[in-house]
Amino acid sequence: MTKVGIAPLTSVDSGLTVEEAYHIQLENINKKLAQGQKIVGKKIGLTSLAMQNLLGVDEPDYGHLLDSMVVENGGYISIESVLQPKVEAEIAFILKKDLRGPNVTALDVLQATEFVVPALEIVDSRVQDWKIKLQDTVADNGSSCLYVLGGKPARIEDIDLELIGMVLTKNGELVNTGVGAAALGNPAACVAWLANKLSEFDISLRAGEVILSGALSAAEAANKGDSFTARFAHIGQVSVHF
Repeated sequence: MTKVGIAPLTSVDSGLTVEEAYHIQLENINKKLAQGQKIVGKKIGLTSLAMQNLLGVDEPDYGHLLDSMVVENGGYISIESVLQPKVEAEIAFILKKDLRGPNVTALDVLQATEFVVPALEIVDSRVQDWKIKLQDTVADNGSSCLYVLGGKPARIEDIDLELIGMVLTKNGELVNTGVGAAALGNPAACVAWLANKLSEFDISLRAGEVILSGALSAAEAANKGDSFTARFAHIGQVSVHF
């Protein structure tokens, strides 16, 4: 790995459509599957209005989670294995039933969820200095890199997804706070959006999959020696070290 960022695809092909970018993502995922990796879930990005406005879009995006992306709670990530990582705190849904769009609702998501847990997503970009448009991040698998699950599994009926609070610390210092409603008003609505969007590509969400429902606050840059911990009301905490 050269660890040198590339120019954005949109600077090479200004006419690249979002649908074409999703097909690029799928092509690369299929190559990884052919190498023996397995899909274990999906991630949803751009769930906040601020991030959508930043990229000039009006809907989220998604990427695939592979078994090679899993980091243990409290685990260590070598800074040499990543390029320009950022850390986001999210609520992860673990499904007990398949979800297939179109017309999936947030209620359908709640009924299909086994439990939720706190998560950290480590996003990264092959594009130099994160100078991306929507098509660039979509083609780059939603800027997915690694993820960490922690806390204690919580049943949907025991928590309020909209009001659940989150505090993110970096090296022991508070850097961000967030609430479930920051993700499209309700994280379950994000998962419903994902199920419906995937139906355009004849893809379903499967029982047992991990769904990262979207960041509850801004992404924080990670450097060598940094430690991150996200604490969520009622469902515990999750941490990772670089």
